[in-house]
Amino acid sequence: MIREKQKIKEIIIVEGKYDKNTVSQVVDTLVIETSGFRLFSDRVKMDLIKELARARGIIILTDSDSAGFLIRNHIKGCVAPELIKHAYIPDIYGKEKRKAVPSREGKLGVEGMPPEVILNALRRAGATFLSPDGSRESKVTYGENSGTISSRQSKSGCGSADTSLSGPDRQISVTDLYSAGLTGRAGSSERRKKLLQALNFPEKMTSGALLDVLNVIFTKESFDKYISDLFSDSGDADPKEDE
Repeated sequence: MIREKQKIKEIIIVEGKYDKNTVSQVVDTLVIETSGFRLFSDRVKMDLIKELARARGIIILTDSDSAGFLIRNHIKGCVAPELIKHAYIPDIYGKEKRKAVPSREGKLGVEGMPPEVILNALRRAGATFLSPDGSRESKVTYGENSGTISSRQSKSGCGSADTSLSGPDRQISVTDLYSAGLTGRAGSSERRKKLLQALNFPEKMTSGALLDVLNVIFTKESFDKYISDLFSDSGDADPKEDE
């Protein structure tokens, strides 16, 4: 049970007022709403988001449907990538209490997520959680044991994964995704879908977005073990060769 709001350094960007209300009950930070697609023509608000990103960094937390990804991608095209962190909610089908009918794709939006899901999405995005005294806390990532969460200090100011090129903490690369059978090979789509489901990420997440998030929540070593454990359970540990 969450008793008090968690302090976060970054500004969180959401789609609408109901999303803002949900997030504001969970974390103590500035939350900006895009008013849906209105952001596309609202230069004043977009300029505000750019300024906030330069000052404190932003976390984009939009719905997991097509509209949410369109808004996310629009912001990505306007703000420097090093100033953005991406938080994703899982694909959960249902209807928010205030709505008479489900959304077009039948998925719950940010407003319908429990507090624990919101917090987990922010942690996995690499959000900078602050202690009551204002100091930074360690970020949370997937640990050495498959499916478990552990804590490790980020070595970069923006809270991203360690960028060492060698050793157990080197970044996961595009080549690693290919070697794991997640891209560019027969059956890659099915394997990637299984990974997304296991991690509670939306099905519409691109390979590039997946790679960015994997480098926040995993070390290379823990990623390899997670993949091995995930697919060994289904008897599909070895990716298929190209057809």
